[in-house]
Amino acid sequence: MGIVRFNFNSETLAQQVNVTLCLPTHSPMDTRNGADAEHYYRPGLKYQTLWLLHGGSGDDSDYVTFSNIARYAEEHKVAVVCPADYNQYYTNDINGGARYFDYIVEELPTVLRGLFPLAWNREDNFIGGLSMGGCGAFKCAISRPDLYGSALIMSGSILSKAWLENRYVSGANRILFSRLGLPENFENGPDDMWSLARKQAEAGTVMPKFYMSVGSEDFTLNVMRESYEYIRGLGYDIPVYEEVEGLRHEWKLWDRTLEKALDEWLPVKNAPVYQ
Repeated sequence: MGIVRFNFNSETLAQQVNVTLCLPTHSPMDTRNGADAEHYYRPGLKYQTLWLLHGGSGDDSDYVTFSNIARYAEEHKVAVVCPADYNQYYTNDINGGARYFDYIVEELPTVLRGLFPLAWNREDNFIGGLSMGGCGAFKCAISRPDLYGSALIMSGSILSKAWLENRYVSGANRILFSRLGLPENFENGPDDMWSLARKQAEAGTVMPKFYMSVGSEDFTLNVMRESYEYIRGLGYDIPVYEEVEGLRHEWKLWDRTLEKALDEWLPVKNAPVYQ
């Protein structure tokens, strides 16, 4: 497994940004299984790609530092891309500032697919995230279902008017309100995920499959459960929704979920793809 810390100038954000990538390489296990190195280094080779969004106060290095994602990705021959969001909730600033949503769904894939062997087609791309990143992954999947075949939502603080009103009353996440606006101006806007989910369902849009996991002691349990029930009621395909007994908002939960997602849930091919 190759680990790459990549830095480049983002035109969308008008600044230098960091991205961490896990890229499968030939391994001793491949040799034991009869696959030589040439199998993994052919012209035109691409890898299925999992785009993983970090949580609040984190950065692009979190998953490699705190989980076993590099090993899981190597075992399944899946590329993993971990961008840095710098606590901006993967949104476009309503005041005309940085456009982190556009960066994640438009600029970053274009740049990385031009430089690294990442698959382009929808069915070979998955979006996932934890906590704030779970919110971002949910928004990306709901807003741009043409880009992802599956979405993995872990302990996601999924935005709805009711959730935002609760956070506003409690005085939490003031930086969030500076980017999204006050709750009374939020409903039916580009970051109102329940509204977006309803509109996509009414339009009959083909949506990704959703895989959702949260701990039974996690502070995001209620919002995850409510969001699951809401989109299930709209007819969304949710093969897995789990509340893991005894776990909180913690890496023990998220590492376990990543392993299960790649072992059992996501439609991984366990091999390079060619385009």
